[in-house]
Amino acid sequence: MTLDDDLTPQTPETAPGTSPAGSDGPEVFARYLERTRWFGGKGRPFEVASVRRIGEVPRDDDGPRVVIDLVEVAYSDGPGGTEVYQVPMSFYTEPEGRLDHAFIGWWEEPGHGWVHAYDALHDREAMQSWLRAFDRAAGEPGGNLSDGESGLRFHRLPGHDLDLTAHSTLFSGEQSNSSVAYGEDCLMKVFRKITPGVNPDISVHEVLTNAGSDHVAALYGWLDWVDGEADPEAEERSGTTMQLAMLQQFLRTASDGWDLALTSARNLFAEGDLHAHEAGGDFAAESARLGEALREVHADLAEQFPVDRRGPEALSELADAMVARLEAALEVVPELAEHADALRTAYDRLRTLGGLEVQQIHGDLHLGQTLRTSLGWKIVDFEGEPAKPLAERLKPDSVWRDVAGMLRSFDYVPHVVERQFAEDQPEGASQRAYRAEEWAERNRTHFLAAYAGGELTAEQQTLLDAYVADKAVYETVYETRNRPTWVAIPLEAVARIGAA
Repeated sequence: MTLDDDLTPQTPETAPGTSPAGSDGPEVFARYLERTRWFGGKGRPFEVASVRRIGEVPRDDDGPRVVIDLVEVAYSDGPGGTEVYQVPMSFYTEPEGRLDHAFIGWWEEPGHGWVHAYDALHDREAMQSWLRAFDRAAGEPGGNLSDGESGLRFHRLPGHDLDLTAHSTLFSGEQSNSSVAYGEDCLMKVFRKITPGVNPDISVHEVLTNAGSDHVAALYGWLDWVDGEADPEAEERSGTTMQLAMLQQFLRTASDGWDLALTSARNLFAEGDLHAHEAGGDFAAESARLGEALREVHADLAEQFPVDRRGPEALSELADAMVARLEAALEVVPELAEHADALRTAYDRLRTLGGLEVQQIHGDLHLGQTLRTSLGWKIVDFEGEPAKPLAERLKPDSVWRDVAGMLRSFDYVPHVVERQFAEDQPEGASQRAYRAEEWAERNRTHFLAAYAGGELTAEQQTLLDAYVADKAVYETVYETRNRPTWVAIPLEAVARIGAA
């Protein structure tokens, strides 16, 4: 965890595009977005189509003025060419040298004069405004602090008193969102790419928190904005809701599941001739505990959200969608062609099943979405696959999609480490390849046995096989486009499917 590490440093004196531009200067925001880790349009031709000020975070002291803008980006390289990003900013009348790395631009604000604008998440003074607003919400009727004029609303769930003395620390390394820890008390996730509607990360956490789930970080509150006109005769503003941030329990003792698994695989390779079950860092027991945790989370979700049993037509639609993704992938990854018939066969087996049970699931599950704490495994980030439209992420799905995602993650771990070792120790490659597959198989087996509580039925195995194949195909496309040296990992998995 480090502070202020999600922007390329750039000072006010050297930053291009910072001449007075007004609060909606497109060039200022275009250059700012290109510097961030979380902007999804890197490498694509785009322009800033509009900038909209949606509100100001309440403040009750001498801290900076903190505003939230929504920046609409328009792409010119294909369909689906617009996205909206949230940009919280803190304003100062004079340059703040401590925030040079987070400088956005300077301009004249109507009614406020000239301001220097900084990314607010890097500014501890600004971040206190969020914390105090959430604290004030707890004392309001219904736990809601609302600005009827702008539409900003801070919501709080009962049961936790915030530590208002805690300093903020911005996490580094995230790509699609930004997270800020307040001491060891709580964590605020700010959604950068904004879509109208309910964010499942908030709605699912709220339900599981109220249900007392042991396997998620408790939700403390959230911030949203209603895009509409204030109705003087109504208690609340009416319009489209956009959810901007969530405040949750900070898991102080947590270790990232992906990092822990990598450490286990490194220990295995470092210990030479030992089998996976003999190595001191054997991960199988943790994989089993994680399988149990996922089973309990799925059970809680089934109790709190609708469960639907769909007929054979749903399975045909699922198979058709998987085949369509395969056909699209073949255009990007020609190496898939020799395995295409076997993959289609795995998908077509779905059409022989009698029905499909669907419910609320995680939707983007892998080891990087898990945390190991002193009290057990926690599952995080119920937002779903960020690249998918919100409407699609909100749809119920089979629990076997989550299971498949985790099985694929277990396959990645030792093969990533295997490649790291090969750079420094080219000898022993065949032994490491054998040990890598042994580690992956051992942890997949323990996880799956714990999740299923016994042998899978033929129907469950068919569903799981299809979802695993679908995930591996997706991975071949992702790796080809982003990490070409890793594409062999999912291709080897696809080859195993073909040989089965």
